[in-house]
Order: sequence, then structure tokens, then C-alpha cells
Amino acid sequence: VAKLMNEAGLITLTSFISPYEEDRANARALIGDDFIEIFVSTPLDVCEKRDSKGLYKKARTGEIPNFTGINSPYEKPKNPEITIDTSNISIERATNRIMKQIIKYMNGKK
Repeated sequence: VAKLMNEAGLITLTSFISPYEEDRANARALIGDDFIEIFVSTPLDVCEKRDSKGLYKKARTGEIPNFTGINSPYEKPKNPEITIDTSNISIERATNRIMKQIIKYMNGKK
């Protein structure tokens, strides 16, 4: 769907927990040159502190198997276009930074 929207000239943001480099490479290959990888790099301890649903706790006790970052691997992106560490930046600043990068990218295509 994102590819169709992109082909129609729309900017489409999708949000996924994609723990494997191969999956991200497949997404990049599908979208092509217009793919911008945004790595939301938040330390595991911060994720656990923010976990209002208690999912990390359940994963640590074995209630949730194959939980990314706990009992299932996570392959950190090697060269994302944008990296945002939400442990040291507000939502507003993160959003502004992402938008500036997208606008810069779009202006470079003209």
C-alpha cells in the first residue's frame, strides 16, 4: 500500500518493529529510491520504563515468547537515513527533525 501511495506522489510513513536487516532491505528494495529508513533508537531500559502495558515484564517472565530485544534478537540498522533517540529528545523535536529531513530529501529530488 505504501508503494502505491508513493507512486501516486504521496509521502507515506509506516511504523514497524522490524528486527531483521533482511526485512528492512526487502522493504527498501520494494519502495526503491524513495525509501527513507528512520531508526527510533531508544535504549531497552527506557522502553521498559515506558511500558504501560507490562509487555516487557511479561516477556522477561516467559509469558510472551519471541519478544524483540528480550528473548528474540534485534539487528540494529547499519545506515539509516535518520536516527532518533527518544530518550533524549521530545516528541515535538523528533517530529520536526524527521520533517526537516523529509523536506530536504524531497527538495533534493527536484
